[in-house]
Amino acid sequence: MVIPVIFSILLACAAFYLACADAWYVLTHLAAFGSDDSATNSSLRTQLVTKIIKVIDIYLVAAFLIIFAFGLYELFIGKLHLGEGSENAPRLLVIQSLDDLKTRLAQVALLVLVTEFLQVAINMTFERPLDLLYLGLGIFLVGGAIYLSSRSGHEETH
Repeated sequence: MVIPVIFSILLACAAFYLACADAWYVLTHLAAFGSDDSATNSSLRTQLVTKIIKVIDIYLVAAFLIIFAFGLYELFIGKLHLGEGSENAPRLLVIQSLDDLKTRLAQVALLVLVTEFLQVAINMTFERPLDLLYLGLGIFLVGGAIYLSSRSGHEETH
């Protein structure tokens, strides 16, 4: 189990690097946003917002990998003692069972899917009225998934 933990941490570091490189790209291209051409501004704005969402997505994937690595370590190798007695303890990283790990990973995976949906929604072109209906249905389903996942989180604490 040590090998998957090590490679998960290495993959998380790689994901953090990719996200930081993309964030740097956004920051360096902000200066071009103030140009006079409104068509270029609109296109650049869409590209930058899409890139920002992609950065968030990659950071969430990195968080997923870290939670996975720490969870495997805690379950199969030994305790990490990440401030368990403290009220400032990172609750997301306190893993006590395999179901706990699956729940934490599912919550982060849902956030990754939501950011992917947001990225697709921003780049979507509405050619027919049915496309707008599909977008509304997608938003409804995403909202329902977030609601249900938050409800299951509240039931676990009671």
